[in-house]
Amino acid sequence: MLRVTEIFYSIQGEGSAAGLPCIFVRLTGCNLRCTWCDTEYGYNGGKDTSLSDLLQQIRDISDCKLIQITGGEPLLQEKTPALIDLLLEDNYDVLVETAGNMDISTVSPKAVRVVDMKCPGSGMVERNDYENLNRLTPNDELKFVIADENDFHWAAKLIKKHSLEEKTTVLFSPVFDVMDKAQLAALVLQSGMKVRMQLQLHKHIWDPKKTGV
Repeated sequence: MLRVTEIFYSIQGEGSAAGLPCIFVRLTGCNLRCTWCDTEYGYNGGKDTSLSDLLQQIRDISDCKLIQITGGEPLLQEKTPALIDLLLEDNYDVLVETAGNMDISTVSPKAVRVVDMKCPGSGMVERNDYENLNRLTPNDELKFVIADENDFHWAAKLIKKHSLEEKTTVLFSPVFDVMDKAQLAALVLQSGMKVRMQLQLHKHIWDPKKTGV
């Protein structure tokens, strides 16, 4: 069984697949409390769902073959890797959004593991599992959510120390309505780093507080 907060079909708002139609499965529960979290409704509640029922719900919602498993923190649930394996066997392109404090080696490297390393502005930087930086492959993505200039320089230092630009796709995302987009763009350009700045596209299409999109 997996505890599920919501399943919906929308436009992918982040990462290398931004702009593409995508099915989202939001699993319930999170062991972090980031200052800028926009999915607090996923901390609790949800509905226990068997893997077979969940797979059928996914197939019924759309014939789209791009799917993202997210949360909360999806890797808190023991059966999440099994769900990912079943989706891969069913020829889905699977994205898994996970925080930087859970061991990503439990997830098949055939999935795109989007690892959200926590910057100081999140209030959760001490919870990062830095071994995940050694587990990343070119198929994965490493995301830094930037709340201020201090976050940017912290992330840039980590990227340089571990040669992360050469290891995987690196994403910089401004905290919505907190970090000025133009300022972050200027910092990226000045740094010369090979990173991709991204915006949360869904928050520019729909009301930023709207769920299920």
